[in-house]
Amino acid sequence: MVNVDLAGALWRTSTYTQGNGACVEVALTPSVAGIRDSKQPDGGVVLAGFPAWDAFRRAVKGAELDPR
Repeated sequence: MVNVDLAGALWRTSTYTQGNGACVEVALTPSVAGIRDSKQPDGGVVLAGFPAWDAFRRAVKGAELDPR
């Protein structure tokens, strides 16, 4: 298990967010990407290593994922 302190992390959303609150937020640390639901910022956080985060980001940008 990885122990990562996200207390002072800068959470951001995509510039494509439509302001309806239905998006994810991402915080990048030196070791992992933290991902959370913008509607429940005090809920759980998924931690992803940079290889997994980069693969996800490339898939989204390449429209390889079904947005539904």
